[in-house]
Amino acid sequence: MTREFQIRGELITLDALLKVLGIADSGAQAKAMIADGLVKVDGEVELRKTRKLRGGELVQLDGVEITVKPDPAYVK
Repeated sequence: MTREFQIRGELITLDALLKVLGIADSGAQAKAMIADGLVKVDGEVELRKTRKLRGGELVQLDGVEITVKPDPAYVK
């Protein structure tokens, strides 16, 4: 399944993204999923729980692909 997420503001952290989209029930669960190596950003396993996403990234986990879109107010 492919989804898009529009950032509101400058950035969103990876753990917050998983929680906001309902992929993780809590921040702790999101952090555990990342720590377990279940999440990829742009094709690479990402272990940084608070990885900053500013838009343009592709987040993948468990058959879900999320295209992160930047907030137009922060696009240079």
